[in-house]
Amino acid sequence: MKKVLSFFAVASLAVATVACGPSKAEIEAKEKAKQDSLMEVAKADSIAKAAQAQMEAAAMAAKADSLAAVAKADSIAKAEEATKGKKGGKK
Repeated sequence: MKKVLSFFAVASLAVATVACGPSKAEIEAKEKAKQDSLMEVAKADSIAKAAQAQMEAAAMAAKADSLAAVAKADSIAKAEEATKGKKGGKK
């Protein structure tokens, strides 16, 4: 009886030791989920950078348009000022 009990005790310890821990499929699934998550983060990061670059380009274009409008207004003002000093016209 002691031998049978000892056998079951050793067998249960062996089974418990082997049964603990994830299987190979579980490890692979966890690694795949981790890689998928990293890819999603990288994609979202890439999209955010592209959106920021687009916003910066739009801001630079708006600034250039504004500077061009100011330069045009200054040019018109200078031209009007130059023509004010002249008298007469065609005879």
